[in-house]
Amino acid sequence: MRTGFTTGACAQAGVRACLDSLKNGSFGTNVRIVLPNGKTASFEIHRAIALSLRGEPRAACSIIKDGGDDPDCTHGAEIEVEVSLSEEGGVEFLAGTGIGTITKPGLSLSVGEPAINPVPRRSMEKEFLLTKEELEARFDKKSLGISIRISIPDGVERARQTLNERLGIVGGLSILGTKGIVVPFSTAAYRASISQSIDVAKARNVETVVLTTGGQSEAFVMKLYPGLPPEAFVQIGDFTGFSVKEAGKKKIERIVMAGFLGKFSKLAKGITQTHAAGSQVDLEFLAELARETGSDESTCREITQANTARHVGEIVEKSGNLAFFSLVCQRILHHLERLSPRPKNIEILLTNFTGELVGKATRESKKI
Repeated sequence: MRTGFTTGACAQAGVRACLDSLKNGSFGTNVRIVLPNGKTASFEIHRAIALSLRGEPRAACSIIKDGGDDPDCTHGAEIEVEVSLSEEGGVEFLAGTGIGTITKPGLSLSVGEPAINPVPRRSMEKEFLLTKEELEARFDKKSLGISIRISIPDGVERARQTLNERLGIVGGLSILGTKGIVVPFSTAAYRASISQSIDVAKARNVETVVLTTGGQSEAFVMKLYPGLPPEAFVQIGDFTGFSVKEAGKKKIERIVMAGFLGKFSKLAKGITQTHAAGSQVDLEFLAELARETGSDESTCREITQANTARHVGEIVEKSGNLAFFSLVCQRILHHLERLSPRPKNIEILLTNFTGELVGKATRESKKI
């Protein structure tokens, strides 16, 4: 699958293009940079927005982000970069339209800062330092400084598809990227977002973090814990083992794991990476759990012929064997308690697809 570029790499390319235009007196059609991972890449300049060589020299252009085959919401976004030179020294970063501002502690930036992450900042600063002496000579200025304003015109709308607001990044998107490239469906990116979410919860002194397998399970469990702040809820997808260990590393006191029978049936077998392509629902295993909790053979046979894990849940609920769901939770608890590090207290909650709590296990109620 085709790799792409991060918003940070696009912003870096925009800065390089603006600096070149100030140095040469005009924009080119392409710009070449060295990415944070050390590889070179070429970017097409989408629009030459402005160029002024008088007074306080200024240039602005835009780059279209190509995310490759990664389905990120920033693919196709127009990254606008404006560079202004001054004699005040230093490098200043500003949030333009569609770029978020940090409003909560726990991230890699201070509260009040534009959501332009450290690695992209260093890359843009490096571009300036590479041309600083030439620009000082070109404009006869000493101790030259630079102001970098980044904008994404539709960044507010795109940010609604991210977790930015929950993390305390308000007003738009973040400029991200530690390597400069985007690997399609990157597990590293997903894990990084989980780790960052737990960091925010920790910084907000949240003692209970709720890990959910997706948006629907999160919506259900939010109703069970209405007193918890939004940053207490972290969607972990298939990365259960990683998430539990991260919460342990970061000294989270208590976690609640909430989800549906599909992923939970896999976790009950000890599979802590639960992507559908990597493991299948074991109907025989679920039938055995039903048998262990009192289901008759007719119900167990029906379970082995079920279409999906959801279908299994409907069969078991209809039979009245709610102990089955608690046993699933207890088996999950047993496997999670074997992970290290892990939080001191763990609670497992299993809901059906109408949002009803059908199974539960805690450290005190675990059954091995």
